[in-house]
Amino acid sequence: MSKMIYGVPHIDADELQQILEDKERGTIVIDVREPFEYEAGHIPTVPLIPMGEIAEYADDMDKEREYVFVCRSGQRSLNVARYFQELGFEHILNYEGGMLVWDKETVSGPENIIADFTTMEQLERK
Repeated sequence: MSKMIYGVPHIDADELQQILEDKERGTIVIDVREPFEYEAGHIPTVPLIPMGEIAEYADDMDKEREYVFVCRSGQRSLNVARYFQELGFEHILNYEGGMLVWDKETVSGPENIIADFTTMEQLERK
Protein backbone atom coordinates (compact mmCIF):
# COMPACT_ATOMS: atom_id res chain seq x y z
CA MET A 1 0.00 0.00 0.00
CA SER A 2 1.26 3.43 -0.85
CA LYS A 3 -0.01 5.26 2.22
CA MET A 4 -2.82 5.80 4.69
CA ILE A 5 -4.98 8.91 4.39
CA TYR A 6 -7.72 9.48 6.99
CA GLY A 7 -7.41 5.84 7.99
CA VAL A 8 -7.96 4.55 4.45
CA PRO A 9 -5.22 2.58 2.69
CA HIS A 10 -4.41 4.07 -0.71
CA ILE A 11 -3.00 2.24 -3.71
CA ASP A 12 -1.26 3.53 -6.83
CA ALA A 13 -1.84 2.70 -10.50
CA ASP A 14 0.52 -0.28 -10.53
CA GLU A 15 -1.15 -1.79 -7.45
CA LEU A 16 -4.60 -1.26 -8.96
CA GLN A 17 -3.47 -2.89 -12.21
CA GLN A 18 -2.24 -5.91 -10.24
CA ILE A 19 -5.61 -6.16 -8.48
CA LEU A 20 -7.45 -5.96 -11.80
CA GLU A 21 -5.29 -8.74 -13.26
CA ASP A 22 -5.70 -11.03 -10.23
CA LYS A 23 -9.16 -12.52 -10.76
CA GLU A 24 -8.68 -15.00 -7.90
CA ARG A 25 -8.27 -12.18 -5.39
CA GLY A 26 -11.92 -11.27 -5.95
CA THR A 27 -11.52 -7.57 -5.24
CA ILE A 28 -14.45 -5.42 -6.31
CA VAL A 29 -13.38 -2.20 -8.04
CA ILE A 30 -16.06 0.50 -8.37
CA ASP A 31 -15.90 3.83 -10.20
CA VAL A 32 -17.90 6.43 -8.24
CA ARG A 33 -17.82 9.32 -10.73
CA GLU A 34 -20.79 10.69 -12.65
CA PRO A 35 -21.98 8.86 -15.79
CA PHE A 36 -20.70 11.55 -18.17
CA GLU A 37 -17.21 11.26 -16.65
CA TYR A 38 -17.29 7.47 -16.84
CA GLU A 39 -18.48 7.48 -20.45
CA ALA A 40 -15.66 9.86 -21.42
CA GLY A 41 -13.08 7.32 -20.22
CA HIS A 42 -12.84 4.58 -17.61
CA ILE A 43 -10.88 1.49 -16.67
CA PRO A 44 -12.13 -1.48 -18.72
CA THR A 45 -14.65 -3.78 -16.96
CA VAL A 46 -14.89 -1.53 -13.88
CA PRO A 47 -18.55 -0.81 -13.05
CA LEU A 48 -19.91 2.63 -12.27
CA ILE A 49 -22.07 3.43 -9.27
CA PRO A 50 -22.05 7.21 -8.79
CA MET A 51 -21.12 8.53 -5.35
CA GLY A 52 -24.61 9.97 -4.92
CA GLU A 53 -26.22 6.55 -5.43
CA ILE A 54 -23.84 4.07 -3.82
CA ALA A 55 -25.13 4.59 -0.26
CA GLU A 56 -28.51 3.13 -1.19
CA TYR A 57 -26.81 -0.12 -2.28
CA ALA A 58 -24.31 -0.49 0.57
CA ASP A 59 -26.57 -2.71 2.69
CA ASP A 60 -26.73 -5.21 -0.19
CA MET A 61 -22.97 -5.42 -0.63
CA ASP A 62 -20.85 -8.16 0.89
CA LYS A 63 -18.89 -6.76 3.86
CA GLU A 64 -16.38 -9.61 3.63
CA ARG A 65 -15.17 -8.61 0.16
CA GLU A 66 -12.33 -6.21 -0.60
CA TYR A 67 -13.29 -3.00 -2.42
CA VAL A 68 -11.32 -0.36 -4.31
CA PHE A 69 -13.02 2.92 -5.10
CA VAL A 70 -12.00 5.09 -8.06
CA CYS A 71 -12.96 8.63 -9.07
CA ARG A 72 -11.45 11.53 -11.01
CA SER A 73 -8.88 12.73 -8.48
CA GLY A 74 -9.21 10.37 -5.50
CA GLN A 75 -11.25 12.69 -3.29
CA ARG A 76 -14.79 11.44 -3.93
CA SER A 77 -13.59 7.86 -3.77
CA LEU A 78 -11.90 8.63 -0.44
CA ASN A 79 -15.22 9.94 0.90
CA VAL A 80 -16.97 6.77 -0.28
CA ALA A 81 -14.22 4.61 1.26
CA ARG A 82 -14.53 6.36 4.61
CA TYR A 83 -18.33 5.97 4.49
CA PHE A 84 -18.01 2.24 3.82
CA GLN A 85 -15.56 1.92 6.72
CA GLU A 86 -18.13 3.62 8.97
CA LEU A 87 -20.65 1.00 7.87
CA GLY A 88 -18.31 -1.77 9.03
CA PHE A 89 -16.61 -2.73 5.77
CA GLU A 90 -13.06 -3.68 6.77
CA HIS A 91 -11.37 -4.32 3.42
CA ILE A 92 -11.50 -0.93 1.75
CA LEU A 93 -8.88 0.67 -0.51
CA ASN A 94 -8.84 3.98 -2.33
CA TYR A 95 -7.13 4.57 -5.66
CA GLU A 96 -4.87 7.56 -5.01
CA GLY A 97 -4.95 10.27 -7.66
CA GLY A 98 -7.92 8.86 -9.51
CA MET A 99 -8.34 8.82 -13.26
CA LEU A 100 -6.20 11.95 -13.52
CA VAL A 101 -3.11 9.79 -12.90
CA TRP A 102 -4.31 6.51 -14.48
CA ASP A 103 -1.74 5.80 -17.21
CA LYS A 104 -3.03 2.42 -18.29
CA GLU A 105 -5.77 1.27 -20.67
CA THR A 106 -9.09 3.13 -20.77
CA VAL A 107 -12.26 2.71 -22.78
CA SER A 108 -15.12 5.12 -23.42
CA GLY A 109 -18.86 4.63 -23.46
CA PRO A 110 -21.43 3.26 -21.01
CA GLU A 111 -19.79 -0.18 -20.68
CA ASN A 112 -20.94 -1.12 -17.15
CA ILE A 113 -23.13 1.56 -15.58
CA ILE A 114 -25.09 0.02 -12.70
CA ALA A 115 -28.52 1.62 -12.92
CA ASP A 116 -30.16 -0.79 -10.48
CA PHE A 117 -27.96 -2.82 -8.14
CA THR A 118 -29.55 -6.15 -7.30
CA THR A 119 -26.68 -8.63 -6.89
CA MET A 120 -22.94 -8.71 -6.20
CA GLU A 121 -22.52 -10.50 -9.52
CA GLN A 122 -23.09 -7.15 -11.26
CA LEU A 123 -19.83 -5.91 -9.71
CA GLU A 124 -17.68 -8.92 -10.65
CA ARG A 125 -15.01 -8.42 -13.31
CA LYS A 126 -15.64 -10.41 -16.42
